[in-house]
Amino acid sequence: MRTMRIRTAVFLCLCCGFLNGSGFAAEKNIILFVTDDEGPTLGCYGDPVAQTPNIDAIAADGMRFTYAFATTASCSASRSVILSGLHNHKTGQYGHQHHFHKFVSYLDLVSLSLPRALSRSGYRTARCGKYHVAPEVVYHFDQTIEAGENTEARLCRNAVTMAEQCKDFITNKDDDRPFFLYMATCDPHRGGGTNKNSDLELKPNLFGNLPNRKSRPGVNEVFFDPAEVPVPAFLPDTPETRSELAEYYQSCSRIDAGIGRLVEILKEADLFDKTMIVFTSDHGMAFAGAKTTVYEPGLQVPFVVRNPYVQERGTVSEALISHVDITPSLLDFGGGLNPATNGPKHMLDAKKFWKEQGGGNMFAENRNGGNKFTSYQGKSWVSVLSDPAKEHHESIFASHTFHEIQMYYPMRVLRDRKYKLIWNIANKLDYPFASDLWAASSWQAQVRKGDDTPYGARTVGEYVHRPRFELYDMESDPDESKNLAEDPAFQTTLEEYCQRMKKTQESLEDPWVSKWKYE
Repeated sequence: MRTMRIRTAVFLCLCCGFLNGSGFAAEKNIILFVTDDEGPTLGCYGDPVAQTPNIDAIAADGMRFTYAFATTASCSASRSVILSGLHNHKTGQYGHQHHFHKFVSYLDLVSLSLPRALSRSGYRTARCGKYHVAPEVVYHFDQTIEAGENTEARLCRNAVTMAEQCKDFITNKDDDRPFFLYMATCDPHRGGGTNKNSDLELKPNLFGNLPNRKSRPGVNEVFFDPAEVPVPAFLPDTPETRSELAEYYQSCSRIDAGIGRLVEILKEADLFDKTMIVFTSDHGMAFAGAKTTVYEPGLQVPFVVRNPYVQERGTVSEALISHVDITPSLLDFGGGLNPATNGPKHMLDAKKFWKEQGGGNMFAENRNGGNKFTSYQGKSWVSVLSDPAKEHHESIFASHTFHEIQMYYPMRVLRDRKYKLIWNIANKLDYPFASDLWAASSWQAQVRKGDDTPYGARTVGEYVHRPRFELYDMESDPDESKNLAEDPAFQTTLEEYCQRMKKTQESLEDPWVSKWKYE
């Protein structure tokens, strides 16, 4: 009997040690990994040269979405959508947050923002890397983790270093709450100057790569031959384009190395099978014809989800999903979504919150732009993860207005599986360029030759001067090369999609719906 009591005591001690020691880990953790200006140039998406084995492995053990879309191909605006579950025309984040651009989200969005809602649902939250939304009090995380220990590393160009910086937060045993980590790289955004070693007169941008083929700490850099990279249909096949694509692919591979280290950290801490991983980009590639446009290369993004609690793995979904779905989906996964309201179960009372903040009239002036922030405009795709054949949206909507403050060019998009309608509201203006895209060697090599010079499926002139409407058959013309809007045979279709777009704008409370009356 004494031996039995001793064995029982030892067993109980081991159980207590498991619960309080290294063996215990909270369930239903979440990592949202967002890259900067990356298209679906990944091995798991069939790219023939991409070196992305770690992301490919997550897709092979999770779900890959083939029709995932940003709502706008602009950094700040897109990130406000990702972290709010609302279109950026409703968040008020119409363009860039930083410097003189000065766009910010409405203060009352505090009631719906993803980090706030997950925190109120029992999560500890942290962010690392690119943020690019405002105000911080709305998109507030419990902890901000530096992307690196020195000035160079803090530029969030080394996802391996970023993963190491997040290790203590991920493996924290002093807090038994599940964690939410928002990790956002600055790769493969343009930056870092040009490759001076190029033989071309117009030098390619480095896309964050170090000069002279140097490697960042902890990264086995992958270098690409310009002659071997595939040239997407929206770009011209020129030496300048190929040289820039080679730099872009290298930057993408560096991201994959960081994903690999992140997975290692999770596995070492017995957290890999207790953590949902969502991988996507804020929007498409930083090339003219993608970023800042509403064409497919700008809006279509990689989207890979590994839900460790789903039995079927290595699946592919053709459901139409949007960035506006991310916040309600992650909240749903964490048990914090109210299905009756499509809002947080534990919603923060914005009026009470701002009253408690004090500040006099500072928090009384135009906190919401006349909007009621009570529910999300997106919807959860969590059920799709266990049913690859399940549909999600009948159509997706996109609403670009600004990138940089100088770039007013509102566009609206309605896209379903058959047709895509683009409304260029300010089509009488020349299409405006982001400063980095205008300077790109891939663009400059063509624009210098004149308006009739080919640029992908268009000419330079056609790219700059847009018609009021663009209508494309996405089944027969996925490259959007033939505008059907002026074809007499498609006028009924055009009118139908215009009416559908208008109704969608009304339901989503898009202020630009008024432009149907006088533009």
